[in-house]
Amino acid sequence: MTQTAIALVLGASGGIGGERARQLRDAGWQVRALQRGLAATAEQRDGIDWRRGDAMQRHDVLQATRGCTLIVHAANPPGYRRWSELVLPMLDNSIAAARAEGATLVLPGTVYNDGPDAYPSPDEDAPQTPTSRKGAIRVEMEQRLQAATAHDARVLIVRAGD
Repeated sequence: MTQTAIALVLGASGGIGGERARQLRDAGWQVRALQRGLAATAEQRDGIDWRRGDAMQRHDVLQATRGCTLIVHAANPPGYRRWSELVLPMLDNSIAAARAEGATLVLPGTVYNDGPDAYPSPDEDAPQTPTSRKGAIRVEMEQRLQAATAHDARVLIVRAGD
């Protein structure tokens, strides 16, 4: 008897997280998602196990991650408000959950990290010299993920342009 792999998708109500959740579901994964303000503690919708919780609350993320082998961190603060203040603590919650559960953590990367010196042929070794504050924060996110790998975390950053 084989056991279905379980993935937690943070940000499943957004574009990238929602698509990743559907793709994982269609590939046979059991998919969980956190949703702020969910009326019930949990509900099944479109083949996804939605749970009431908030990626900004470490306890919620740790609880939702139990039994998961994969965490997709595609979460953002509500309405992108206070993004620069909240995005790093949210990622720290996902890192803590991945380490606690031994799950692989996937982050949708961006090109905000890149400066003009990364082109015309950017690759994974391209310098990260952002020209914006948002880019600098994205670099910090990736540095935190890199640091987590020194403590046995498994991390995958999938970078794509806008």
